[in-house]
Amino acid sequence: MESRRTAETTSVRGCPECGAAVPVDDRFVAWCAACDWNVDPGAPDPEPGRIAAVRRRLAHAYGEQLAAEMEQSGGRSRPVGRDAATVSAFVLSLMVHGVTVMLAVAGVLLVVLGWDTGIQPVLGALLLGLAALLRPRPPRLPKEAPVLYRADAPRLFELIDEVGTAVGTAGVHAVVVTPAANAGVTTYGWRARRMMVLGLGLWEILPPQERVALLGHELGHFAHGDTRRGIVTGGAVDALATWFHMLAPIPPCGLLDRFVNAVTFLPRWAVYGLLVLLDHLTLRASQRAEYLADASAARAGSTQAATGLMDRMLLMPAVGPELLRESVAAGMRGGPAGREARERAEQGLWERLAQRMGAVPEHEYERLRRVAALRGHSVDSTHPPTHLRRRCAAASGPYPAQVTYDEERAAAVAQELAPARAALAGRVIRDYAG
Repeated sequence: MESRRTAETTSVRGCPECGAAVPVDDRFVAWCAACDWNVDPGAPDPEPGRIAAVRRRLAHAYGEQLAAEMEQSGGRSRPVGRDAATVSAFVLSLMVHGVTVMLAVAGVLLVVLGWDTGIQPVLGALLLGLAALLRPRPPRLPKEAPVLYRADAPRLFELIDEVGTAVGTAGVHAVVVTPAANAGVTTYGWRARRMMVLGLGLWEILPPQERVALLGHELGHFAHGDTRRGIVTGGAVDALATWFHMLAPIPPCGLLDRFVNAVTFLPRWAVYGLLVLLDHLTLRASQRAEYLADASAARAGSTQAATGLMDRMLLMPAVGPELLRESVAAGMRGGPAGREARERAEQGLWERLAQRMGAVPEHEYERLRRVAALRGHSVDSTHPPTHLRRRCAAASGPYPAQVTYDEERAAAVAQELAPARAALAGRVIRDYAG
């Protein structure tokens, strides 16, 4: 697939603000590069909520500081370590888990010692259920997505191992393939085996060398560390978020509802304060890990591939609607004709997605970059703003590619991914088309 295509525009018109020439393409927003007229027509916030809003503010505040540090150091900022904030976050996390342990102990005592009362075992069972809900849990391998092991895809794992060596870490034990426009790494099980989640919605729209950069970024998280990904701190963040949602006010329909809201008011805001404090203590280190992972992407795939990856990430919100359009079109007809239409839609789904995303012209990428800078766009509320990540990736080199992804290797990896691609194409079409 081509790294970037320049689509022919249908016409050119004058900007209503400054009169400069504005290329017009019916597929994309018409905007003026000279004065930014219509550069950002506006869109709803993709991640609403009070907690997400706080995290976005922290991400923006820390983003500029860390970006400046990374640019000054050429992408060699110190790895995430045991500084005062990290140690404080760890202690706070242990306290959060201590509350969960106390609930479990109290539940056991109520069940064992109050068995003859009737009500105490019921309360004890409720406390045990709450403790089970709040306990830290290591991720598991998903049952609904294709999972590849080394024997299933030796060339893919060979590529991952080579990228891991380039960024200073080991490979993974399993690769989970999903249809999402995303990717990630984590550990699974109590033995903390490594898992990579590879979303075809992102993988398929990337040119070969940008795929190497993507693997370099994800494996960079293992190389540099991220406290929020650990079972202790990450589990505490999840536990506090669960508390906050459980204590959320309910619509007042009577006196009982108002009484419950009044009783839970102070605990709810205490939990909110602890969650914000934990975010303050961990988000800076977490964002530094993201910048370091971006530097790893540049070292593995090249600086050009890393910055290109950042541009492609700006297209991620468009992948879901594109897949939905495909599935809806396939489900418009019923009967045998409809089944044939769905089968045709499944065949070549990912190739068509790559072709459409590859046809995005440079002026649309430039618009998205400017929108990212205006909004402080990030992948989610815990990531640094994308435009700062791109700027730092560009400043952390220039690096040549340490790992190359030639046609022979790409063909071999594509063959290994073929069963998962076919299965997920069918799932995408069936989920929407019915």
